[in-house]
Amino acid sequence: MSLDITQFPVLAQANTPEELRQLPQSLLPQLADELREFLLKSVGMSSGHFASGLGTVELTVALHYVYNTPFDRLVWDVGHQAYPHKILTGRRDRMPTIRQKGGLHPFPWREESEYDTFSVGHSGTSISAALAMAVAADKEQAGRKVVAVIGDGAMTGGMVFEAMNHAGDLHKDMLMVLNDNEMSISENVGALNNHLAQLMSGRFYTTIREGGKKVLKGMPVIKEMARRTEEHLKGMVVPGTLFEELGFNYIGPIDGHDVDALVETLRNMRSLKGPQVLHIMTKKGKGYEPAEKDPIGWHAVPKFDPSQFCKPVTKPGKPSFSQVFGKWLCDIAAKDDKVLGITPAMREGSGMVEFSQKFPEQYFDAAIAEQHAVTLGAGFACEGYKPVVAIYSTFLQRGYDQLIHDVALQRLPVLFAIDRGGIVGADGPTHQGAFDLSYLRCVPNMVIMAPSDENECRQMLYTGYCYDKGPSAVRYPRGSATGAEQVEEMTAMAIGKGLVRRQGKQIAILNFGTTLAACLDAAESLNATVADMRFVKPLDEDLIKELAANHDLLVTVEENAIMGGAGSGVLEYLASQGISKPLLQIGLPDEFIKHGSPEEILTELKLDASGILEQIQNRLA
Repeated sequence: MSLDITQFPVLAQANTPEELRQLPQSLLPQLADELREFLLKSVGMSSGHFASGLGTVELTVALHYVYNTPFDRLVWDVGHQAYPHKILTGRRDRMPTIRQKGGLHPFPWREESEYDTFSVGHSGTSISAALAMAVAADKEQAGRKVVAVIGDGAMTGGMVFEAMNHAGDLHKDMLMVLNDNEMSISENVGALNNHLAQLMSGRFYTTIREGGKKVLKGMPVIKEMARRTEEHLKGMVVPGTLFEELGFNYIGPIDGHDVDALVETLRNMRSLKGPQVLHIMTKKGKGYEPAEKDPIGWHAVPKFDPSQFCKPVTKPGKPSFSQVFGKWLCDIAAKDDKVLGITPAMREGSGMVEFSQKFPEQYFDAAIAEQHAVTLGAGFACEGYKPVVAIYSTFLQRGYDQLIHDVALQRLPVLFAIDRGGIVGADGPTHQGAFDLSYLRCVPNMVIMAPSDENECRQMLYTGYCYDKGPSAVRYPRGSATGAEQVEEMTAMAIGKGLVRRQGKQIAILNFGTTLAACLDAAESLNATVADMRFVKPLDEDLIKELAANHDLLVTVEENAIMGGAGSGVLEYLASQGISKPLLQIGLPDEFIKHGSPEEILTELKLDASGILEQIQNRLA
């Protein structure tokens, strides 16, 4: 189903930035209104990231109107907010396919469009990439401009400040647009700041500023006094001291929903020399009341009818693994005030809302700073606390050095609750939890657990809580659990011990994680033995040796990269013992997994029951 573009008369004339730039500026407010309405309807049909894009409509219009994209480089941070950008860059008609298998990528993606200058999905990368492009533009001397758009949330990540520090030192021409949606602007303040921003980005102010620097060159005492005077005058109306100290010229804040003010300010700033910051104030969810009131709840949405002003009501079903973790954390915190929960800005996604409300003194949101979150846990462990770091598999990659050096090397008992392990689905390759078993398994002193259902997850979390000889990790997938009954009483498991779930002959399937049900299904047709290994490290070596002695073929199954994963661990153990036994490794291939529903992806990769059966039968043949 497609949208009727005739309902959007101005947007119909702006399918590309080249067409957009042919429009008179007087039509831009109407274009912004139509673009917001189109976004509302298209996401309602497709599902996807929602509130962030509603907040960047006017900014997107202004950027493509003023800058000569794609010759001028436009880099989006994270990319949640880039749906309007996709609509204006030739992908309007495909928007209903976004995040679906074979459809548009959920984030800016270089392979998809020349307007997507940098593939993104994780936070805090835009300034580094834009700086490199600015240096390249300076070498080319072709007049190319570079703009990075970053949200205030991403400003909590250290990489942003590393890049800004470098940019201030190199002093290349680039613009950083800081999209700040946490504060509101009243009409008076907004109008004043719009006027000041246009004045301060204009030729008169810049000429005085640059001319003054030339005049005062060689007179350090007077120059320093002039600089302080300028900072004092600007500091009365703009909070730009930090950016100025890092070497950026700061302009703003201005109303990010005033497209005319944005156009005029960007036009002025386009010719400025050196690194620039334009601080804009926006409202996440702008133009759709439910999203304005609850931008967190409307950050990403399923398919819905915008006219209903509410998301579809889903029937209560099986709990998610995130909810299983959240309940366990509350239960254990009620018994032990030494338990501390840490999240890098993923309270809702990691199931920690109830915990944060019930135990605020034991809850720590480290913001979008995964490295800090991990080492924060290490520091707590040094002081005798029991830190639990709740983190997505794909985000833990960003704190890997800290996990190795600050946690594992010191044998600190930090428990990692790793959410979104395996196939995540619609968010695509930047979010698939494909590598955690591989990158964790090679770290000394780690205990790694992979539950097959929600009760195992609960008991494994307790096992990690009790383990005091070093760090431990419980790795579980996104979405609904299996429906297994959770036993309230918590019992620590024997470290490194698996279970035989089905006894068969000739073929032994060694399962790691929530692929157990598919393995058992496939085993029925093969009369195969199925072992739930539970532990990826340490492996149950006795069980592996027993299975190898009594079966002709061993099969390992995991929702993780085959290379270096749990199956590789089994293979390494067999080799170390001189046991020669055929082994088939089933898992994720050596490629980045594209977006689509988890069910579609698992079927395509032959990780569902029929796919596992087919792979084993092919091996036997």
